[in-house]
Amino acid sequence: MKVLEEGVGPLFMDPDPDKARVFFREKSRAMVDKRTTVKQAVEEFVHDGDYLAIGGFGANRIPNAIVHEIVRQRRKGLGLLGHTSTHDFQVLCAGKVFDRLDSAYIVGLEARGLSRNARRYMESGEVQVTEWSNYALAVRLKAAAEGVSFGVIRCMLGTDTFKMSAGKEVECPFTGKKFLAVPALWPDVAAIHVHEADMYGNSVIRGISVADLELARASKRLIITTERLVHNSVIRDDPTITSIPFYLVDAVVEVSYGSYPGNMPYLYFSDEEHLALWLKVEKDPEEFEKFLDHYIYSVPDFQEYLVRCGGLKRIEELQRLENVVNGPDCA
Repeated sequence: MKVLEEGVGPLFMDPDPDKARVFFREKSRAMVDKRTTVKQAVEEFVHDGDYLAIGGFGANRIPNAIVHEIVRQRRKGLGLLGHTSTHDFQVLCAGKVFDRLDSAYIVGLEARGLSRNARRYMESGEVQVTEWSNYALAVRLKAAAEGVSFGVIRCMLGTDTFKMSAGKEVECPFTGKKFLAVPALWPDVAAIHVHEADMYGNSVIRGISVADLELARASKRLIITTERLVHNSVIRDDPTITSIPFYLVDAVVEVSYGSYPGNMPYLYFSDEEHLALWLKVEKDPEEFEKFLDHYIYSVPDFQEYLVRCGGLKRIEELQRLENVVNGPDCA
């Protein structure tokens, strides 16, 4: 295959499928009890220098309990997949846990505005960045899940995003047409938040999955946090809705409201007031440090964070918001 042009961005992870296969060949696929705590999961599976990927989409279905714990345990030198990262990116920037970034969507919290602290960190020169489109990163994960060294797309050709990527413009050996080859990506560790899971790791995602199915299959180690831990018989009653099978999973943690202040489809709405508070307090770095100490560093776990954010009363309000179907004037 003829290479016509190359992007200038650094490639952070080796796309060699045979090297990845060496790892997966030794990974246990046993159907065993994988229940643990957030603290233990991060201690065991997230190491300084690892390449980390976070599941979910925007502020939807993010494994925020794991994100907080990574910051609380002061992990450093991580690589990060900035696929559709909003509040999770904001939190990880607050802890300065990563210094390498594959970037598609970062810094912005969609219609809520830009994270000033994330912007400061990205402009600090402390982070190496390679740029991609959202679709390109999804295809990189898909290539890894398929066990090949690259995927093929067209969408970044002719753009500055391609120039700042690590992709390669190639000539199709069959048609002579131009395509973009994007390297497979095997994260060292990923965290995905789901609606239900059993103790073995069989997981159910309701609503959009975006690239999480590919991410689960590409990641070397996978932490699942779940809103509800169910008996295996529930999974067996309707096995077709299992999104992520047990043999991909290394740890399972029951964390009710684990996406807060993000949205969990069909369960609770995002806490827009708390997200706005994050954006407001970031304007003053000294106040932001106090804020982080209050909500992350000085709390023992995510449950205490929820208490400090209003506890069950606030969660119930968000549940009502998520489940409003008809307005007051509708029949």
